[in-house]
Amino acid sequence: MTSNQKPLHEIKVGRIRATVWPNESDRRSWFTVTVTRSYRDGEQWKTTTSFNRDELPLVAKAAEMAYEWIWRQADTAQEGR
Repeated sequence: MTSNQKPLHEIKVGRIRATVWPNESDRRSWFTVTVTRSYRDGEQWKTTTSFNRDELPLVAKAAEMAYEWIWRQADTAQEGR
């Protein structure tokens, strides 16, 4: 991922966010996913990649939703061929 790259898709489940990023080489393209949690530190909102026990089901749900979205993109691309 480059710093000016924009995500293709974002999924929010509570304060958990799964962000889908495009990647490409000269031979193929693929997606990667980052999962973060938003939290408030005083007046400022921050993100972390650490999750407590009770947040793990939300992480799993967001990851599953990202997985399904990626598969739908592959299905759509194959239909277009």
